[in-house]
Amino acid sequence: MTKSVGVIGAGIGGLALSIRLANQGFKVTIFEKNSYPGGKLSELNMNGFRFDKGPSLFTMPELIDELTNLQGSSHKFEYQKLKVITNYFYSDGTQLKASANVEEFASEIHLKLNENKETVLKHIKRNAFYFKTTEDLFLKQSLHQLKNFINLKTVKGILFAPFLGLFSTMHKKNEKTFSNPKTVQLFNRFATYNGSNPYQAPALINMISHLEFNLGAYLPKKGMHQITTHLVKLAEEANVEIKYNTTVETLNVESNNRIASIKGNGVSYPFDIVASDIDIHALYKYLLPNSFTPKKLIKQEKSSSAYVFYWGINKEFASLGLHNILFSDDYKKEFDYLFSKQYPTEDPTIYINITSKYCKDDAPEGCENWFVMVNVPHNKSESINYAEAIRKNVVDKINMMLKTDIEKYIISESTLNPIDIENQTSSLGGSLYGNSSNNKFAAFLRHANFSSSIKNLFLVGGSVHPGGGIPLCLFSAKIASQIIVEQEMK
Repeated sequence: MTKSVGVIGAGIGGLALSIRLANQGFKVTIFEKNSYPGGKLSELNMNGFRFDKGPSLFTMPELIDELTNLQGSSHKFEYQKLKVITNYFYSDGTQLKASANVEEFASEIHLKLNENKETVLKHIKRNAFYFKTTEDLFLKQSLHQLKNFINLKTVKGILFAPFLGLFSTMHKKNEKTFSNPKTVQLFNRFATYNGSNPYQAPALINMISHLEFNLGAYLPKKGMHQITTHLVKLAEEANVEIKYNTTVETLNVESNNRIASIKGNGVSYPFDIVASDIDIHALYKYLLPNSFTPKKLIKQEKSSSAYVFYWGINKEFASLGLHNILFSDDYKKEFDYLFSKQYPTEDPTIYINITSKYCKDDAPEGCENWFVMVNVPHNKSESINYAEAIRKNVVDKINMMLKTDIEKYIISESTLNPIDIENQTSSLGGSLYGNSSNNKFAAFLRHANFSSSIKNLFLVGGSVHPGGGIPLCLFSAKIASQIIVEQEMK
């Protein structure tokens, strides 16, 4: 008899899990509250401009290729490797390009920041060691199954623990390594890739930069939303049913601690297995009885959120590329504000993503589509009380650092704030990555990919193990699918 699986949420974790399970013979149905798939990885079309609404950096494309090959699809996923990853700007006029060629990048830092080239190369090599030592232990298997701790790869990871930067913060390690504060700031930035604070997160988080500098950064040929459309195509080919505009209202848990059905839009649908791709807070607060809530997990510190401006610009800026960073002058103050004062600083670091540099159809001729993002705290109130201030600060900083008058060129505008993110994706307070990694034990403190109290409930996505971001969400789907298949084969 074919087992049925109900998946809550058509984010990339839910889509990837559905593809994997459908290819194992399960009958899969996805419930999506929005009229579109992708969760944070969706798009905005506005007055001739197209914007990727959420994640803009693409690494480890082989994880998408693996799903394509698993499906045996002729629907190819096309992407290109970036030659220049990021353009960095400092307020004193210093500019540098992070080349995809590590030797060239190290030479650029030596030339622009007077940093020893070998020091940069050793740092990047050490970050590769961090990643390679921990990927099998932390990223590719469940940390919540005893059997996974009695193998050679896990033993190796545990033996190397003293050398993995767990007992120093990211900032302290980088400050000790580099002589120029600008270099320290550049490498501290990678903590924001999972919404953390480099002054609190362990130095192990430096391994994130390995994905860019050693494995490479990429862009799908039609922009980041192509990841979503491709996964939807694979799911449809695998006969996965996606019920859009269907809000899941409750999960019916029977006395034997198994979910019998999913209730969506007033209709109950029976399933043998249920998987959640929504934030764990929404899952436990709205869909399950309070007695199942893992209270310690729920109380952990949340990651940062974002305030995004989508600007249609009727000018092309030669100094900008696909990824651009305009650094704040006081990085520590910026993170103190984010995590302690719960308010964005008046001098924020600004990220500008312009896909029209590569995807010409994303903006009219002679124009650019600017995705302008500032890190902000996850929201704890019913309103955003800094909207006017943050726009003024962003405009002023762009004008100062790029020597322009940007408002003259904005011909179309939309915004996304933490409240919008929560409403659209169910992420608590707009937190982008679930819990933060401002703790050396963060990897062990994330929710497992299965429920310890509900026998047929499994979890994927950015708020559970192994974490937030596109690659980790895809890893979560692979881990959960393996656990489900193993369980059903018993």
